[in-house]
Amino acid sequence: MSGYELIVVGLGAMGAATALQAARRGARVLGLDTHHPPHDQGSSHGESRITRQGIGEGLDYVPLALRSHQIWRALEAETGETLMRTTGALLISTPDLGAAHHGKPDFLETTIEAARSFGITHQTLSPAEVRIRWPQFRMRDDERAYFEPGAGILYPERGIAAQLRLAEASGAEIRTGEAVRAVTSSGGGVSVTTDQGTYDAGQAVICAGGWTGALLGGLWAERLSLYRQTLHWFAPADPAPFAPERFPVFIWMYGAGEGDWFYGFPVDPDVGGLKIAGEQFSATTKEAGAWDRRSGREEALACHARHVAGRLESVPPIWLRSTACAYTLAPDSRFIVAEDPDRPSVIVVSACSGHGFKHSPAIGEAVAAWALTGERPRVLAPFGLAG
Repeated sequence: MSGYELIVVGLGAMGAATALQAARRGARVLGLDTHHPPHDQGSSHGESRITRQGIGEGLDYVPLALRSHQIWRALEAETGETLMRTTGALLISTPDLGAAHHGKPDFLETTIEAARSFGITHQTLSPAEVRIRWPQFRMRDDERAYFEPGAGILYPERGIAAQLRLAEASGAEIRTGEAVRAVTSSGGGVSVTTDQGTYDAGQAVICAGGWTGALLGGLWAERLSLYRQTLHWFAPADPAPFAPERFPVFIWMYGAGEGDWFYGFPVDPDVGGLKIAGEQFSATTKEAGAWDRRSGREEALACHARHVAGRLESVPPIWLRSTACAYTLAPDSRFIVAEDPDRPSVIVVSACSGHGFKHSPAIGEAVAAWALTGERPRVLAPFGLAG
């Protein structure tokens, strides 16, 4: 089988967006995934992701966030589905600690700088002001807060499924349950071999997340690391104050040590429970299929004791459920969106280091344009291999 202009390997957040945008440019697109997305085998699951436009990871990311919000809303209008819910986002930190998040020090100050630079509506709040508006947060007097009213929740499974449906409707061929074994460049194009055949195209985009290193080897295997993360849901004593209308998504950095921070979401009326999670970067796994996707009461109660107790009002350690996902991390927790130096005509979109989902529509749009025109959009310039 041949004649494709673009093959997209991996149909999670980045792959689904790339396949859709390329198909809408009129290209003949083949999308491949070992599993059946949306699925729970990688990074883009767990029912919710935070979206924000003031990006503390660096100002280079802000144009992606701004454009992605536009695309999410356009997809909602087209599908009639709720893919993004505005709740506002509260970021809490102690400024003099220079607390790091996703590898970036002074995350709070960078977030404020980004909002000011790009005209993003926001407020900086004292602990007293936060306690008046959201008494659920037990802030210390030495802490400070940033509030972004336009931020909120993305629904990853819905977003991926919607884009794959639209990609197919736009002419893309989507093949799931088909494992990719090799990607090779030849004759000015690319061949992708799976457990069911070989496909040829002019270009390929690899969005394989934690499988990228094993698939491509070389520098990708050397540079990318996989970290298991756990997500937990707890039952508040009274769910009403934690409803989306009354409680924002939040990120709370309370110390300068690794892992001295956590994040959370309002109680989802359709799912139940207050979702809480932290991050860990001490235990890695080399194989994407080898990490434990289960998580249970023991890990949940440890998360509650470390992060929640004494910080969130009326959230006792009443565990409802847990799950796990995986981050594919690049050095310095940056994005890598770059050509493969060993394979002409192959663009690699990995890793997104645990903070990529909110940017995925804009990345997919830019990568599709790059693959089909040969011109790298300026918005992707900061995310090469050199970092």
